[in-house]
Amino acid sequence: MEGMHLTHEQVDILGEIANISMGNSATTLSMMVNRKVDITTPNVKVIKRSEALDDYEKTCIFVQIHYVKGLEGNNVLVLKEHDVKVMTDLMMGGDGTNTSGEITELHLSAASEAMNQMMGTSATSLSSMLGVPTDISTPIVNQIDVESIKVFEKMFDTTYDKFVKIAFRMTIGDLIDSVMVQLYPVQFAEDMCQKFMNKGK
Repeated sequence: MEGMHLTHEQVDILGEIANISMGNSATTLSMMVNRKVDITTPNVKVIKRSEALDDYEKTCIFVQIHYVKGLEGNNVLVLKEHDVKVMTDLMMGGDGTNTSGEITELHLSAASEAMNQMMGTSATSLSSMLGVPTDISTPIVNQIDVESIKVFEKMFDTTYDKFVKIAFRMTIGDLIDSVMVQLYPVQFAEDMCQKFMNKGK
């Protein structure tokens, strides 16, 4: 089934699902960082696995989310290191400007906690949109080198070549104006669309 493309209808559905679930997630993040968080309407496209990290330089933070109920599979959120440092500083009660130095365990655990809360909110939104109870396990956070596509393959435990890439522009006050990317295999996207269309039948 490789090489398949999504229909316009499926792309629209995925955009709508992402828009609502990430909109609700933004509200959750706002409360954690005590700043207004805005996430723009997502841009949905199908890409090859090798293009997944084209928006990133050097290293980035990968947050892997496993669905344990409602949907089968996992997806990944990709964040820029600088953004994770800003979010961590805000979560610790700072003003978001303490971003020097390397990424530490503290940053990774703060990113995990933020994404856990955000994706928990997102799963709740998905439950009502798909009409099935949806739940996630605690996210796994890794700092990875943009060149290491092998790590990426291991995360999905698969050699899928086609992924749905959903890019959101995220702003936090005047501290972050960046792109956050959500990636999942096309098969996962099709399953989600199917559930969305079957809801209420």
